[in-house]
Amino acid sequence: MKAPHPNQRRQRARIASLVLILFMGLLAVAFFRAQVVRGTAWALQSDSNRLRVLTVPAPRGTIFDRYGNVITDNIPSYSVSLFPAPLDSMRASLEGLQPILGLSDTRIEELMELAREDRRQPLLVRMDSDYEEVAALEELRASFPGVFLEMRPKRRYMAGPAMGHALGYVGEISRDELDSPAFAEYEQRMIIGKDGLEREYEVVLQGGQGTRYVEVDAVGRIVGSFEGQAGTPASPGDDLHLHLDLALMEYIHEIFPDSLRGAVVMLNVEDGGVIALYSAPSFDPNEFVGGISRDRWEELNQDPSRPLVNRAVVGRYPPASTWKLATAAIALELGAVEPGEQMSTACTGAYQYGNVVRRCWNAAGHGALDLAGAIAHSCNVYFYQVGLRVGLERLVDEGSRLGFGEACGIDLPSESRGIFPQNLDFWMDRFGYRPYENEVLSLAIGQGPNDQTPLKMAQFYLAMGRDGSAPAPQLAMRSADGEPNPAWSLDLGEASLVELRQGLRQVTSAGGTAFLSSLEHWDFIGKTGTAQRGIDQRVPDAWFVGLAGPWGQNPEVAVAVVVEEGASGSGAAAPLAAKAVDFHLRNRHGIPIDTIQTLREHLEAGVPAPWARWTSEE
Repeated sequence: MKAPHPNQRRQRARIASLVLILFMGLLAVAFFRAQVVRGTAWALQSDSNRLRVLTVPAPRGTIFDRYGNVITDNIPSYSVSLFPAPLDSMRASLEGLQPILGLSDTRIEELMELAREDRRQPLLVRMDSDYEEVAALEELRASFPGVFLEMRPKRRYMAGPAMGHALGYVGEISRDELDSPAFAEYEQRMIIGKDGLEREYEVVLQGGQGTRYVEVDAVGRIVGSFEGQAGTPASPGDDLHLHLDLALMEYIHEIFPDSLRGAVVMLNVEDGGVIALYSAPSFDPNEFVGGISRDRWEELNQDPSRPLVNRAVVGRYPPASTWKLATAAIALELGAVEPGEQMSTACTGAYQYGNVVRRCWNAAGHGALDLAGAIAHSCNVYFYQVGLRVGLERLVDEGSRLGFGEACGIDLPSESRGIFPQNLDFWMDRFGYRPYENEVLSLAIGQGPNDQTPLKMAQFYLAMGRDGSAPAPQLAMRSADGEPNPAWSLDLGEASLVELRQGLRQVTSAGGTAFLSSLEHWDFIGKTGTAQRGIDQRVPDAWFVGLAGPWGQNPEVAVAVVVEEGASGSGAAAPLAAKAVDFHLRNRHGIPIDTIQTLREHLEAGVPAPWARWTSEE
C-alpha cells in the first residue's frame, strides 16, 4: 500500500489541529458562559433551591387605659405553616397533620383552596398552636418535611368580654379587604383589626413586617438560618392611649345583670373623653385570636341576644323622659318658657288638646309645677304644654339643628345616626300623611319618631354639664395639637343651665324618682326614663342619663345607661349609673371603694346614711 505523501500528512494534521482547537474553543466559550456569564443565575437558582424567605410578623401596638394600665398587648405563640409544594404533597401533609392539629375536612379544603391561589407563599395552617401540638410536631418533624414552626406575636386582651365592643378584635385579612384601596400595601395572611378600636386605628397599631432567610435540605426541612443574606427586622406598631378606665369597664361588666341587655356610656365633662363604653351581652375578643371556629362564629351571629352588636353606639332606643331636657333646653333657648314658670293648666293626670286626650304617667296628677319640678317629677302634662308653646315645626327644626338626627362622631368604624324628623316632610315620607300639630305632644316627651343611641344622649347631657357645648366623644387621647370640635351648642345662658341642672338634681333628691340611687360623696343628678320600643314589647326599656361630680363643684362625668326591658328607669338603670359613677370617682379622688354605695344599698344593709338629703329643701 502506497504511503501518504508527507505534504498530505502535514495538511491532515493541520486540519485535525484546527478542528481540535475549534472544539476546545467551543468548550472554553461554553465553560466561560456557564461559569462567568451565567454564574449569577446559577447561584440564584442554587440559592432558591436551598433558601426560603419567611415573613416576620410585626407585633401590634400596645393599648393603654387612661391611667397607663395595659389593656391589650402581645404574647409569644407558635404558628404552623407548610412550604409551597405540589398540591398532592401538600394535601398529604395536611391529612397527616389532621389528627395532631384537629383539622376538620372542611378546614383542609379551605387550606387547599388557599394553596391553589398562591403557590409562592407558605401556607399558614394554624396561627396559634398550643404546647401539646408544638411538642408533637417537633417529635415527628422527620415525618413532615414541609412543615415549619414559627414564633409569632399573639394578641392578648386583658379584660376579655368587659371591653369586647370597644376594642373589637383581630383576624386574618380577607380577599375582599385585600382588594380594597385601604389595604393596598397589605399581603395575604396578615393580621388586621376587624372591628372596634383595632379597626379604627389599624394604621397606627399595625407595624411593618420583616423578612428572614432560612436554609432547607433536599426534602424541604429547615436546617438553620442563613447568615449570608441580611433580613429585615419587623417594626412594632405604635402604642395607643385611651380615655377608657380599665378597672371601671371590668366593674360594669361585673355588676350588669347577666340576663339583661343594654349599654353604659360615661364621658369626661372636661374634654369629652369616653371613660366607659360597655354593651351587654358582650363577647371575648380573645376567641378571635388565631382564627375563630366557624361553629362559634355562627353561634355568635345567630344568638337572638346579638352579642356582636355594640348597643352603646349602634343601638337606637326611644329616649322617653330623658329627652324632656331637650324640650326644656329648646324652649328656654327660644324664650317659650322662663325658668321657674308654671304652665296655665296644672297636671290632673291628663291633658286635652282639641279632641285628643293625653295622659300623664301619674294618674293622680302632679298639680302646679315649675320647670325644675316638672323635670324632677317627669310630668308629661307640663311638657305637653311646653311642646305646644314651641310648636311642632320649631321643635323639629331645633331638634334637628342640635344633631339628634346625626351621629356623634366617635372614633369607631361604625355608629348609628339618630332617628329624628329633619323637617315636617318626614311624616309624609315615612308614614304617608301630613303631621297635625298634636304630633308635638308625643315628640315633646321623647316619644314618636325619635330614637337615639346611649352615646348621643350622654353627649347631650355632657353639654348641659359644661357651658352648653360639647365636643365629639373620643376613645383615643388626642395629641397636644389636636383640638376637638364642639358638636353641641345649646346657646343657653348660665341661668338656664342652672335651672336645668336644678331639675335634674331634684330627681335624685327626696321625692325624686331616683332618690334611692343618690350617693354619699357625689352630687349625682340626672333623669330617668321608661320607653316602649314597639307594640309587641311587653316590658319597657329603662333609661337613666345624668351628671356627677363632687358636692358644690362642677360635674366631672356624664353617664347614660339603658337596660332593655328593664321596666323602670329608677329601678334598673339609675342604680347601675350610680354605682359606675361612684366607682370611677372614688378611684379618681383616692377614696376607698365600698361595696355599699347607693342609698338603697345603705337602707337594705341597715347601714346609717346621715348624708342622705331626706327633704327636698336640704
